Amino acid sequence: MTENDSLISVRDLTVRYGQRRAVDHLDLDLAGGQIVGLLGENGCGKSTLLKTLAGVYADHSGEIRIAGHALGPQTKAIVSYLPDRSALPERYRVHYFLDLFEDFFTDFDRAKAAELIGGFGLKESMKLKEMSKGMREKVHVALTMARRARVYLLDEPISGVDPSAREGILEAILRTLEPDSLLLIATHLVHDLETSLDSVVMMRHGGVLLTGQVDDLRAEHGTSLEQIFRKVYRS
Repeated sequence: MTENDSLISVRDLTVRYGQRRAVDHLDLDLAGGQIVGLLGENGCGKSTLLKTLAGVYADHSGEIRIAGHALGPQTKAIVSYLPDRSALPERYRVHYFLDLFEDFFTDFDRAKAAELIGGFGLKESMKLKEMSKGMREKVHVALTMARRARVYLLDEPISGVDPSAREGILEAILRTLEPDSLLLIATHLVHDLETSLDSVVMMRHGGVLLTGQVDDLRAEHGTSLEQIFRKVYRS
């Protein structure tokens, strides 16, 4: 893949927290029309990479281009980001967040968000503080996926919720994804996502340890992606 083919292109990206390099001279090219698993141990740089791509963390060196644009208002307009920790104030009702996203994002599809909320068995009149963690995660997923974005960055969207909730959340994410969009999803739940992933990026110590198409990796190693993941991180 060339840089011109990439929806996300990263060159020599370094992000520091004090003296520590959370992302260390990372290069990455990702094309649209695929679901990419961002895998790795805790502290390997996954969340920092997503925050930087989303434009949330601006203190970095190197070059990032999304759909040919340097990070800025143009990239934020086409990137929908779900952080690993919700920043939504829990005292408000769901309809408040629908109003907020509709006002803030020109690509926000309120009807789609309402459909997702209802499909999750939630009501727009409910306050976040009245919900379980899994229910709040569903609200956040609905808001994120209801944008007509080109790039979706999801940080551990199904961790911390029970297995039955994971299935419903994952199904909603996949069902609402546009065919030409790029979904980059950070997760440690490889088993739950393996059948949905087109390719993976495995990180360690702020860099890319292994990347490739899932089918190619399974054929090369003769085993499941989950077993490849376990083997890679045991070495």
